[in-house]
Amino acid sequence: MRTFLYSLALPLLSLSFGTTAAQPQSALTPFEADYRVMYGDIGLGKAHFSLPQGKDNYYEYLFTSELSLLILSDERSIKSKFRLTERGLEPMVFNHQRTGTGPDFSEQVAFLKDKSIVRSNYKGEHVELPFTDKLFDTMMVQLQFRMDLLAGSEKLEYHMVKDNEVDEYSFKRVGPEAITIDGKTYNTLKLEVIRDNNKRKTVVWMAPELAYLPVRMTHFEKGDKQLDVQLTGYRFTQTPAAVSAN
Repeated sequence: MRTFLYSLALPLLSLSFGTTAAQPQSALTPFEADYRVMYGDIGLGKAHFSLPQGKDNYYEYLFTSELSLLILSDERSIKSKFRLTERGLEPMVFNHQRTGTGPDFSEQVAFLKDKSIVRSNYKGEHVELPFTDKLFDTMMVQLQFRMDLLAGSEKLEYHMVKDNEVDEYSFKRVGPEAITIDGKTYNTLKLEVIRDNNKRKTVVWMAPELAYLPVRMTHFEKGDKQLDVQLTGYRFTQTPAAVSAN
């Protein structure tokens, strides 16, 4: 679950991002975004998302984070390669590298549509899973999530490969809410992960004016705030070229 939380709401750059760029036209508008990561009220560090300009309907989505608490540290680098089709986004290759306190690990996933299989390697353990339509990795699912919100989709349900398994996540709309971060107010749509118990709660705020870029994400365990991720800067670059999905 924690990797998916990162994929929903994390992002580093020493640049001072402005907010005066042209508004994004889609979830695939190239962008970079910074987020600070908190554990309760304690700062853990920063993370960075980057979606470069795609080419011929092929894209890469990149993520890095550097977190630390006292003598503990956690650094991650994630790359997702995918393509745009007439049915939405289709995953191709996913790579996740983690270093820091405790054992390092890596995760690689190859989505082999022509063979109808997914080959996953998590912490040195290899498995094969069936390739099905509407299957995602834990990074590019965020972009499909944003595309669905922009399209007004009622059903926000996603299946993704994570830790050598296929997990399912569903979201419900809570409603509009204005939130203020560092003196800037964002008009957002508040959503919550649907769960079968009250032990955990995950809420995400996404800004429609930013093509539903995540503005904040908060995760609770047994009523206590654990992970809190807040947008500190963003920059949209050139808008994506017109594409004809295939």
